[in-house]
Amino acid sequence: MAGACFGQTAANTDVLELDPFGGASFFGTLTQTGFTEKLVNGGTAGGRAAYNFSRHFSLEANYNFSVNNARLAIANKPALVLSDFGNQIQSLSFNPLYNFTPRGSRFRPYVTAGIGPSWFLPTKQARAANPGLSRNTEFAFNYGGGVKYHLTPHLGLRLDARGTFEQNPSFGFTNVPKAHINGLQATAGLVFFFWHGHAAVAAAPLVEEKHTLQPLNPGELTGATGQLCQGRVLTLHATATDPAGHTLAYAWKANGQPVGTNNPDLSFTPNNAGDFQFEVEVSDAGDPARIVRVGPKTFSIQDYMLPKINGLTASPSEVNITSDATASPTVILAADVSSSACGGNLTYKWTVSEGSLRNDAGPSATFDTASLSFEAGLGQTKTVTATVTATDEAGHAASKSGSFTVNYPAQFKRLADVIFAKNSARVNNCGKRILIEQAAPQAGTAFDIVLVGHRSSDELESTLDRKRLLSVAAVLTGDHRVCANLDLSQIRIFAAGTEQISPADPGLCGTSNIPQTAERRGAEVTETDKERRVEVYLVPKGGQVLPPAARNVVVLPAVRVKALGCPK
Repeated sequence: MAGACFGQTAANTDVLELDPFGGASFFGTLTQTGFTEKLVNGGTAGGRAAYNFSRHFSLEANYNFSVNNARLAIANKPALVLSDFGNQIQSLSFNPLYNFTPRGSRFRPYVTAGIGPSWFLPTKQARAANPGLSRNTEFAFNYGGGVKYHLTPHLGLRLDARGTFEQNPSFGFTNVPKAHINGLQATAGLVFFFWHGHAAVAAAPLVEEKHTLQPLNPGELTGATGQLCQGRVLTLHATATDPAGHTLAYAWKANGQPVGTNNPDLSFTPNNAGDFQFEVEVSDAGDPARIVRVGPKTFSIQDYMLPKINGLTASPSEVNITSDATASPTVILAADVSSSACGGNLTYKWTVSEGSLRNDAGPSATFDTASLSFEAGLGQTKTVTATVTATDEAGHAASKSGSFTVNYPAQFKRLADVIFAKNSARVNNCGKRILIEQAAPQAGTAFDIVLVGHRSSDELESTLDRKRLLSVAAVLTGDHRVCANLDLSQIRIFAAGTEQISPADPGLCGTSNIPQTAERRGAEVTETDKERRVEVYLVPKGGQVLPPAARNVVVLPAVRVKALGCPK
């Protein structure tokens, strides 16, 4: 029965316990500031030694070795792995345990919590493949519980599950953010119970008390873990003790020079990079002859390096915007930035000379060419300059600029339609203004003119659309001081009949050079009027882009146009 005493023999053998174990080690994924760090799940093995100093309480030392390979990647892009390498973890911890049943019970559930160092050790093969890898030492807090079960007075089984909480290792990578990681260990093992209480008492010899004080216990120097940097405070602690319990005095030295105060703790700020050697002399404050030296112990201080932008890339460096594209192309901007871990995490800010960016606060950004403005007509090219600024936690910044090119192809331009009266091919004054004041001045070395003629379904003359095209062409080429003086070769036509592919855009002419104003009161255009029209387009010379309505353009019949002269 759980909790029932296993007998007096078991109670006497529960004083000391040794527990070899094995199991599995799991870690969560850390995602922060654009990076993902994952210690891959693996196996663990080790041993524990416990001293049951009361019926319910124990003290336990724990050592375990686990294999948890490391993987660093870009956040939200698990396929983009920065580094993937072998890693081993060795941990040492000291825990008090509370056992819910008294010593000697067959079934002993317990809870525990403790602390100790963890050493993250990339494998020899990993360090050979990645020369920048380094080992890390972090302090871990562990907590959990389990159960011990007696098979015999001296042998039992033990199941244990406990979580861990500790600083994540950087492995020497400068951009890995500092945060905490959570882990879980599930283990099973044997328990060996020792020390028969009665025999131990009977065998204990009487020792004559001596008044000579025992030597001081030097302990060790602890603290100053993680990244040690120039200009940052490091703290050391001397763990020396006196078996007699006397007050102790402390004299610290750094590189042979006295530092600090009479205190077991030392706070020291290195003003330069390099190796610093620390030691402390600990003495009995009442008996200076009782003295012990702790150390020396050497710590490497890293230099502070300003952030540096090694390069800025734009991919692609040249973009061509096509008129038939379903979506605007983008340009991916990326910065290659180097800095030291002493500078802390970097922040980023991107800017561009024109247009706008997405995700402008990371080491890369996205430029959308749709944010650029181009004028319709001739082809244009724009050079966009991108600038990135990287700033470390100390406020020091570095900037770099680069450029990329966006090409915009030539496009046709549509002018207002020339509207005709029913069954008429005469160009009215409003239409002449569109042709003479807008179309003709823009045509020349850059543009040709394409005309598309229409008639409405209630107009019976089947050639009326072609006659309207010739009248418009005559206004553009007739000269005679009133008409324009374009060359016939600059004009192409297409007679569309009653086909109405493009929406109508009637010209409402006002005074000269003031389009889109009613010519006179009552001159509104009806829906049927809008079908009696000639569409007017400016098309770049040599360009392949034609308006959809101009399906089969042809050159002008020169003789017929010249015969019309300059229409009145």
